[in-house]
Amino acid sequence: MVIPDLKLISGRCTQYLSTKIAESYGQDLTPVEVMQFSDGEFEPVITESIRGSYVFCMQSTFAPADNLMELLLLIDAAKRASAGYVVAVMPYFGLARQDRKDKPRVAIGAKLVANMLVAAGAQRVMTMDLHSPQIQGFFDIPVDHLEADAIFIPYMKQLGLEDMVFASPDVGGIKRARNYARQFNAELVICDKHRAKANEIESMRLIGDVSGKNVILVDDLIDTGGTLCTAANLIMEKGAKSVRALITHPVLSGKAYEKIEGSSLTELVVCDTIPLKQQSSKIKVLSVAPLFARAIRNAHEYKSINSLFIQKK
Repeated sequence: MVIPDLKLISGRCTQYLSTKIAESYGQDLTPVEVMQFSDGEFEPVITESIRGSYVFCMQSTFAPADNLMELLLLIDAAKRASAGYVVAVMPYFGLARQDRKDKPRVAIGAKLVANMLVAAGAQRVMTMDLHSPQIQGFFDIPVDHLEADAIFIPYMKQLGLEDMVFASPDVGGIKRARNYARQFNAELVICDKHRAKANEIESMRLIGDVSGKNVILVDDLIDTGGTLCTAANLIMEKGAKSVRALITHPVLSGKAYEKIEGSSLTELVVCDTIPLKQQSSKIKVLSVAPLFARAIRNAHEYKSINSLFIQKK
């Protein structure tokens, strides 16, 4: 089998990460120029031939929506330039929280994004820690769903903490937290929250015993920080020795940084799927670049990516 040439293309907002992925892969990024009009409209231009190539278009789609639009334009440009195969690499898949119709007259944003990616010409999607793994079912093309536990678990083993307990900051994340707990033969506790409205918690209670334990909160993303910091403070009030958090996507909007600095968290460990807006003494960033580079290599060489996953116990 003849393996086609590989091209790595990046949108502007993910250039910081795409450069690291390319370095880890051992290949330069294919240059892209973006023409900017005075009204804000932009036009990405791929400046070298990609005809017949296996093209990976890399861009996280956090706010603003221009980041998603730029990815769609890059995919369309690659398709119209006769790329042999086009993959959308989205370390952070934006609008994933809109994954169901949970009230009348609302959109299902994640499904809409899936439709747009396919309409633009994506033939495969590569992403990490979707808000709901079931979003993979919105696609009729292959989805490589990488998991941050391949990064977080080695880091936690390096810390060598004893008396660990894993926690989910809400009932929706129980399965994710349980998978971590099984890797360390640790117990699981749950923070049961009730929201008054989006981004606003009305009440929270802890289910389980954390007295004298080193507690690790696990979630896919942190936005305003309200849920995580409330959970961390509650856990410490219940007698925990320390509380850390492993969160894949650092959205960190509003007063999130202030909340984190003023919380009981010893450490917040995140991935670089989204760039930090500011530095914090409590936030540690681990890079996903080597993992994505290996996944891209395996996809390009028609190999399985199963070896990149932590095997579930």
